[in-house]
Amino acid sequence: MDSGNTAWMLTASALVFLMTPGLALFYGGLVRAKNVVNTMMYSFMAIAVVSIVWVLWGYSLAFGEGNGFIGTFEYFGLSGIDVASDGDHLLFVVFQLMFAIITPALITGAIVERFKFTTYLLFLVLWVTLVYAPIAHWVWASDGWLFEMGALDFAGGTVVHINAGVAALAAALLVGRRRSPGSQPHNVPYVILGAALLWFGWFGFNAGSGLAANGLAVNAFLVTNTAAATAALTWGILSQWQTGKMSAVGVASGAIAGLVAITPASGFVGVYGSLAIGFGAGALCYGAVLLRGKTKIDDALEVVAIHGIGGVWGAIATGIFATAAIGGVRGALEGNGGQLLTQIIAVGATIGYSFIVSLIILKVLDVIPGLGLRSSESDEDKGMDLAAHGERGSVSDGAD
Repeated sequence: MDSGNTAWMLTASALVFLMTPGLALFYGGLVRAKNVVNTMMYSFMAIAVVSIVWVLWGYSLAFGEGNGFIGTFEYFGLSGIDVASDGDHLLFVVFQLMFAIITPALITGAIVERFKFTTYLLFLVLWVTLVYAPIAHWVWASDGWLFEMGALDFAGGTVVHINAGVAALAAALLVGRRRSPGSQPHNVPYVILGAALLWFGWFGFNAGSGLAANGLAVNAFLVTNTAAATAALTWGILSQWQTGKMSAVGVASGAIAGLVAITPASGFVGVYGSLAIGFGAGALCYGAVLLRGKTKIDDALEVVAIHGIGGVWGAIATGIFATAAIGGVRGALEGNGGQLLTQIIAVGATIGYSFIVSLIILKVLDVIPGLGLRSSESDEDKGMDLAAHGERGSVSDGAD
């Protein structure tokens, strides 16, 4: 183990961990005051539950040597990984754990203010086991079928963002609309602080995915910031143009969209590619939010529009803007149209598998006696904070 690389990867792992509390603040600020504790607890319980699942069997299924679709139980309980002689392997387990934690937490933005909390805990176990681990194996394990095909996903465009966005769509469809959705976020400063922590943590997310402290990490850091800034500015300008006001929540959402989109490409594109990806993310995700508002789908915090659409754009854009000068792989603009086709296949496979299996998991949980997906009407009216946790976000908070 190289001490410099080890120090950087431990730092990057901590940065990615920080993203989940950042997500808790981002989502918590967007809901009504009576649901803020419950919304933030979704993220914190993802840390608790997924951490256990990952070290017992999740990592083994994702990265154990199996077939093209799933790993084995060779690393069950991390058996066979010796701390003294294989510390770099253990470090990889830690880094990948942080990705596994935040992915199901992202889904919760589509089901806040109405999902049954005890059912959510079981959903975490099943979803990480049956959806996240297999797709991680496809894309990142050396024997995964998409990895062998040459699909590019530097830091999780398919594994994390498309995966979570599509699962969020399945959840929103099955859970149904809120009884009386709020029209305004209850705490915009929470939203901005959460977005800032996500932006900060994303440097570990992307720059750490090369698994070394080198020039590729520096480039990933730079293009990550560039895409986020471009998307935030694009969203803000569109908001100003459409409404005459530049929404703080909108600019924060635009930054997240840019971060999502650059994630799969950050190890393969330069500054010009990141500018294009950021602009596309800001425009496409802004449009997706407007379009979702015209449907009956109650994706409360726009997970599909930001993570789903942003992830799809980022994965496809990787096939367009990848340059041999950065990651050694040419994209369509450098004459390699086959890479774009491979990216489209990876996107389609992720969407299809995640949607179908997530739908099955949720449907099974809904029909099991004592579980179910939806909280009672009285709990929803009272607020999920009091109903599920017996607490309020603040003693001065009113009902809304």
